[in-house]
Order: sequence, then structure tokens, then C-alpha cells
Amino acid sequence: MFKKILIANRGEIAVRVIRAAKELGIKTVAVYSEADANALFVYLADEAYCIGPGPAKLSYLQMDKLIELAKKTGAEAIHPGYGFLAENAEFVRKCDENGIVFIGPPAKAQELLGDKLGARRTMKEAGIPIVPGALDPIEDEKEAMSFAKDIGFPVIVKPVGGGGGIGMQVCRSTDELAKAIKTAQTLSASAFGRADVYIEKYVEKPRHVEVQILADSKGNVIHLGERECSIQRRHQKLIEIHPSPVVDDETRKRIGEIACKAAKVAGYVNAGTVEMLYSPKDNEFYFLEVNARIQVEHPVTELVTGVDIVKEGIKIAAGEPLSYKQSDIHWFGAAIECRINAEDPANNFLPSVGTITKYIEPGGPGVRVDSGVYESFTVPPFYDPLIAKLLVWGRTWEEAVIRMRRALDEYVIEGIKTNIPFHKVVMEDEAFIRGELSTEYIADRNIIQRTLDFLKQEEEQKKKKEGIIVKAAPAPKKEAAAPAGVPITDRKTVAIATAIASYMTKKAERTRTTSGWVLSGRMRYS
Repeated sequence: MFKKILIANRGEIAVRVIRAAKELGIKTVAVYSEADANALFVYLADEAYCIGPGPAKLSYLQMDKLIELAKKTGAEAIHPGYGFLAENAEFVRKCDENGIVFIGPPAKAQELLGDKLGARRTMKEAGIPIVPGALDPIEDEKEAMSFAKDIGFPVIVKPVGGGGGIGMQVCRSTDELAKAIKTAQTLSASAFGRADVYIEKYVEKPRHVEVQILADSKGNVIHLGERECSIQRRHQKLIEIHPSPVVDDETRKRIGEIACKAAKVAGYVNAGTVEMLYSPKDNEFYFLEVNARIQVEHPVTELVTGVDIVKEGIKIAAGEPLSYKQSDIHWFGAAIECRINAEDPANNFLPSVGTITKYIEPGGPGVRVDSGVYESFTVPPFYDPLIAKLLVWGRTWEEAVIRMRRALDEYVIEGIKTNIPFHKVVMEDEAFIRGELSTEYIADRNIIQRTLDFLKQEEEQKKKKEGIIVKAAPAPKKEAAAPAGVPITDRKTVAIATAIASYMTKKAERTRTTSGWVLSGRMRYS
């Protein structure tokens, strides 16, 4: 087992990896940008080093700096978390060349799976069902029209090297397709340095179902069941659940076998996820892609299986065989994850940055919070708006929904805007409770407008409460004038003096140098 690892990430996933490492007896090295100097993961790591300014390209994406720091601190491995360098084959190769273990899949697997068309060809050759569509890039508009005519509209245009929904466009006519090809090529070239695009049949109102896998270097592969991630906005997941309402035991076994086969075909090692689209019309699961990393929503699977996926990933990277056989995996109850984003629902969900002035996490039976923030932490403007993940587990689906409602009501985050009101609306929605989901759920159920209505009602109720409190408050008593020469010690003056003293004390305590190190979680202060 490793003695020390470096975590090349930030926020809640850095905290999650630190906790797993500590339970395995592994020392941790954190890296942080100047914007993250006061982040929670910096306090929790055994050592922490400033790696550059706030923008990720100047800090968290600096491959050579990360490797140099790993060697300097004696870290034997690097955990990339998700995002940033997690699916960068070049970074994996640099780690290999410097004798550092990359806690994730090998470079060859990443290269294969990072090429969407290459992955589609490989899976089709292996007999794994894929969405009908191209296996090569579309050369020109004429070829696109011919191809779309063969598979039938609607179709979707996708960048070959893309991700995060960038450049993806649904087309229902030849006119829309002509415009989409040009737009997608331009966006793809700008975002990914590659203008190649391809066309797939667009599956109407699909469900997004994915299977968690674990694969070791000994050739063993198991699956941990499915997660449904159909509730998405701009192709970004917001809520994940297990079990999926469309998956029974027999179906779980079938798609689990497909996922394991896909992992073996790709030469996959470590934790990963095989994503699929379920077409209600065809009653078929189609291979979509493999996320070659730990995923944001991995805790949903941990809650229903009891398997610590992050620990397993670290142990696999250290050369250990899987701790489980497929027959050891069982599924208990239901789990829900709500991604808590620093976004303003009343302003088209634009990112909300600033200082968190009040922060109270929910608790109680079956509640888990994976968070990277705390009260007085300033949310920086440079990164993804995800600040926490709220999860619940229940013996039944109904209990899980009720528990999530309660947890959302308990969750207090002030000073910035969050999407908690959005989640509250979804948890009360009848279609969600019945499990009637699709990737178009938010639009079909008018969730955005209902969230805006909810915010207005909440504001009105707040004003009413404030009015009642004002009316009920007793009239202030007049303080007797103090005799000449006697110090004024009325309550108001004492309170102000106390507040000023407290503020000055805290200010002195929180002013720290940017020396770039932490020892056992204790910062050096100036």
C-alpha cells in the first residue's frame, strides 16, 4: 500500500479522497490555488502547497508542477479526482515516465475511450449495442444529409473529442442539420482543438442510466449496479438515484454484464462508469460512453452497496486485487443525490460567488453530505459551481424521498445563492415521485418556472414573518440618562463594543501568510 499520495484536485472530491486515504493509513499532500488558500481540503491534508493563481490553467492543470511536487514530497501516487487532469492520457504518461502511480485507468484505455468514435467502433465489434449512427467523422454537409436520411430524423450532431454537451445539437430537418454541422465544427475546434463531428440517431425522451464498475490489474471486473441520472440541465446532471425505476434484478444483471464486457474490451483498470441511454420506445439500452474516472455521483452507489469506491480505487492502483467478487455485491434500499451548486435560480442559474455567511449542514438518520465548504469560506469564481453533494438513503424509495425533503429543509447556506430551491421543487413533483423520468424531465415538468414561483412564495412568507415579529416586539424602554462623569454602560453600547472586539480578534486569527504549507492540518498564521 502507498505511504503517501498527492491529490491533484480541489473541493469536495479532494476532501473525499483525503478521508479515504486516512482510513487506509496513507498520508496526503494537497495542492491548492491562491483562490483556495482557505479551502476545507487544505486544512484536512497532512501537507498542502500553493501551486499557482486562481485560474485552473495556471494551477490545477500544471502537469509538470504536480509531478515535481509529488517527487519533492515523496508521494508515490497521484489521485486526480474528477475533471481537470482525470481523463488526460498525456498526464498519465508523464506520471508513468516519472515513476509515479496514476490512480485511475492506464493511458491506452483513456485514449481509446476519449475518442468517442473509436469507442463506438470497439463496442460495436464486441457486440455491445450502440446508438445507431456514424462510426467515422462526417466529411461535409452532403455526406451528413445522406447519412441523416438513412437513419431518419431527428438526429444529434456531436463533436468527436467533446464532452459536457459542448457543440451537441439536435436536428429535426435538413435545414437545422446544415446549420448545426457548421456550428458544431466551429465550437469543437475552439473547445477541443479538433473540428471533427459525427451524427447519431436522436433517441426521443431517453433515460440516462449508468453502471458503476471496478476492474483490477489481475483481469477481475465487477459491477456495482446502476444509477439513473436523467435529471439534467444543459446536459449536466443535477440529481442521481439508485435504483432506476426501469431496472429490475434481471435487467440489472444484463446491463451489468454489458458494462463489464465493455471494460474488458477497453483494457480498463480502476473505478469507472459505463454510461447508457435507455430508449422506452425500443425498450433497449444503448452504450453511450465510458467515464474513465471516479464520478461525482459515486456516493449513491456506496450508500446502496456498502462498497467504498474511492478506497477500492486506491487499493487497485497499489496493485491489490479486488476486495469483492460479483457474488459479494448486494443492493439495499434506495439513495438520492442532489448536487448543491452555487447558482442563482432566479437569474438563469448563473454562478454565484462570494462569502458564505451562514452554513448549517443537515444530519440525522440516512443523511450524508460531501462538502468542500464551511461558514466564512469564499466561493471563488474560477471553478465548477458544485460546492456540496447532499445524499440520503432510505429502506424504500418513498422513505428516501421524504428524507431528502427533510434534509433540504435543514440545509442552510447564506451569503450566496444555491440551487436548493430547485431540488425542493423536484422532491415534491408527482412525476419524480412516480419515477417518470427522462433527460427532458425539467422542461416537460416546467421545473424552472415552478422554481421561480417557489422563490416568490418563499420571499412573501419571509416578509410576512418579519411583519409579525415587528408587531409582536415590545416597545423599547427608555434608558435613564447617566449622571455627569459616569461611564455609559447601556446594553447597546456593551453589545457594540463586544462585537467590535470579537471582529478584531477573528480578523487577526484569520490573517495568514501564503507560505504554501500545512502541517497536520494546522496553518501557519502571521
